[in-house]
Amino acid sequence: MGDWFEKRTLGSLPATMARRFGEREALCFEGKRYTFAEVSAEVDRVAKGLIAAGVQPGDKACLWLNNCPEWIFAMYALAKVGAVQVPVNTRFRTADLEYVMRQSDSTTLITHDTSGPIDYLGMVQELLPLDTAKEGTLNSEAFPRMRRVIIKSDRTHAGTIGWQGLLAAGAEVSDAALQERADAVNPDDTMFIMYTSGTTGFPKGVMHSHKIIRNVEDRSNRMGMTRNDVILNYLPLFHLFGYSEGAMMSMLTGARQVITVTFDPDECIRLIEEERVTLMHGFETHLKDLVAAQQRSPHDLSSLRTGIFAVGMHSATGIARKAGEVLAPMKTLTGYGMSEMGVGSLLSSLDSTEEQRCETSGYPIQGYECRVIDPETGQDQSHGAPGELVFKGYNLMQGYYNKPEETAKAYDENGWFHTGDMAETREDGYVRFVGRYKDMLKIGGENVDPMEVEGYLLEHPGVHQVAVVGFPDERLTEVAVAFVQPVPNSGVKPQDLIDHCKGRFASFKIPRHVLFVEEFPMTASGKIQKVYLREQAVAQIKG
Repeated sequence: MGDWFEKRTLGSLPATMARRFGEREALCFEGKRYTFAEVSAEVDRVAKGLIAAGVQPGDKACLWLNNCPEWIFAMYALAKVGAVQVPVNTRFRTADLEYVMRQSDSTTLITHDTSGPIDYLGMVQELLPLDTAKEGTLNSEAFPRMRRVIIKSDRTHAGTIGWQGLLAAGAEVSDAALQERADAVNPDDTMFIMYTSGTTGFPKGVMHSHKIIRNVEDRSNRMGMTRNDVILNYLPLFHLFGYSEGAMMSMLTGARQVITVTFDPDECIRLIEEERVTLMHGFETHLKDLVAAQQRSPHDLSSLRTGIFAVGMHSATGIARKAGEVLAPMKTLTGYGMSEMGVGSLLSSLDSTEEQRCETSGYPIQGYECRVIDPETGQDQSHGAPGELVFKGYNLMQGYYNKPEETAKAYDENGWFHTGDMAETREDGYVRFVGRYKDMLKIGGENVDPMEVEGYLLEHPGVHQVAVVGFPDERLTEVAVAFVQPVPNSGVKPQDLIDHCKGRFASFKIPRHVLFVEEFPMTASGKIQKVYLREQAVAQIKG
């Protein structure tokens, strides 16, 4: 576990890539293109603007932006001047934003005025007294640390710093002053606070240093990435998956990055053909929608090489194999990770078998070790026996921001980080993620993996997407409820799906209720929010 890796800072990466690949294209967004030299220059312009605005080393800065080039410029600029970036979910609203700004002690907020139908500035004005700000400097009793709001807009707004005004002020900052700030950044300093996706209540702020660079570079090496690759990044940049696998990997490998505002599977299939995309990443939901889009309107996908999609669960095996046929020649890799571990800690490789890529979660990335233990005794489980997945490694989080008790609870006395996830080890060294312990159902004293039930239901031709949750039951403690998004015009009925399960597995695993939905409540990263489905089940079935 020795820290042999040459330490670098995130803010130094654009200049390094500019020296190596200056005139090569680095970034494409809605037809607008930037070379590596242009990205580096924009990063420096924003960094100087932040200095001029008064952003200090160690200041926390919330980034509340949809995917756009300015997101990437700001992310590297904040790192370059020694500030701590706090990516904020663009689906958050006033109460969520208030929580993150307050909990992170942020001094700066960077956001839109409006984006699509969403009035971001209006929500900010509900929380901050922008009308009393003088020369862009706030004085808020509710948020005593908040000093400035920077708006990515061509328009000016009272009490805020406009994007062009930021850049104009930065033009007065010298190259030497910026370099002095950049040289003072310690790679071991906190570089970002990434709030967990919040699928079950208020999120915690996960702190990481610049050491995450090593983790991302190790994964890029396992994928065989070079400057000839083209990354399609439809994942939100405020989520660590899109942040690392897109924005960071491009600046570590010289690969070109194509970003989109949101995930639109039909647009993505078109972009793969037009931009000759070689890599894309995501979750089971993305994979399913991409397969459907290609089947609806076939495009030339011959450039596709690989990508990380978290499969291995019962519910994802079928779509992973289908993707191998429909999205060929792409060879998907499987992986596992979480914010607390710097994203990826398990990953398969290009020479993994199809079975290993579709039915496991990969094997440990260099610098990590993992175990699967009995949660009651702490002893290692034998191969194939489920238990809790625990990790050690050089890039585990620095901690949860301002939550020392929660940080301490995440580790045991021997320093193992407890994920709260159920997994199994295999004799070939691969690990299979089974599910979250809190998502496991307890039906009549029997443990039921909801992903196993989901996998069976997905085999029915009338099922497009499915999520299984628990519903309280007096006799059995709880029973399974399946929320199903049916294939349009399939004519499938709830009883058809219950009958589909009969005789295939134990009766206690069969859903007691099947509820049809038009769409699922999702996190911005593409995960189904089962906490809300449980609430819906109670409301609909008891109601």
